[in-house]
Amino acid sequence: MRFAVSYGTAFNGTDPDRLVAFAQHAENLGFEALYVQDHIALYPGADYGAGPLPPTLPYLDPLDCLGFVAATTHKLLLGTGVLLLPYRHPVVLAKRLATIDILSRGRMRLLTVGLGALPKEAHAMGVDFRSRGRRTDEAIDVLRLLWEGGPEGVGYHGEFFDFDDLCSYPKPHETPTLPIHIGGSSAAAAVRTGRRGDGYFAGGRLTEDERDRQIELARKTAVEAGRDPAEIEYTRWGSAGMSLEDVENLADHGVNRLVVGFAGADPAQQHDQMSEFAERFHLSPIATA
Repeated sequence: MRFAVSYGTAFNGTDPDRLVAFAQHAENLGFEALYVQDHIALYPGADYGAGPLPPTLPYLDPLDCLGFVAATTHKLLLGTGVLLLPYRHPVVLAKRLATIDILSRGRMRLLTVGLGALPKEAHAMGVDFRSRGRRTDEAIDVLRLLWEGGPEGVGYHGEFFDFDDLCSYPKPHETPTLPIHIGGSSAAAAVRTGRRGDGYFAGGRLTEDERDRQIELARKTAVEAGRDPAEIEYTRWGSAGMSLEDVENLADHGVNRLVVGFAGADPAQQHDQMSEFAERFHLSPIATA
């Protein structure tokens, strides 16, 4: 099992020193990656199903955060949980992601994308809330097309994106394309994973049986699409207090990675929780030589 940490600026604040200290402590303890969350804009009454979101929550831009973290760490992988893909143009995004990957020497490898659940956020970005799934599918295809395209240029003609003879350079660091994981809890997210995803980051409030059906749907869809289902990574949320038995049970369900959030208004308390967790699961830092 691989373990990553989640850092939510909406709840931990926007102090850059606190973010850097959190990321460096996670790296020093042996956590694989740091994930950050995403919202472009909130509004009074915003509710994504688990309760209202105060409109004053300070969500920093996740890609700017990850670029900042990359400059202060050495081995920590960079992840989003999740980036709201339908609200970003894939031509611009291809450049931004490749830039972070190059500057971090190949650590922008846990990009997880989702649709978003706030209708007014979609409307503010000029996106029809009902079309965001189709837009996301096209955006994934465009990202990969641009990363893999050569100097002769590539073209795409879809419902939302249309261009000819386009070149996007530089390319990601030492790889033809970046992995794209799919976040969500719906059958549509599972199907999208099977057709297009390199991984599935299960969200929502589902039972274990429902989650099993989702990952099996993703794998079944991968087979139908001519893809290898064994190559789909399975990520889930974990908790600071989980036991070895909890982790072993999730591993039995096929989970490869757990993303853990550590609460606490006091940074020192957060660090102590992370240290205790790392000791409990015998994490060890990766050499940075």
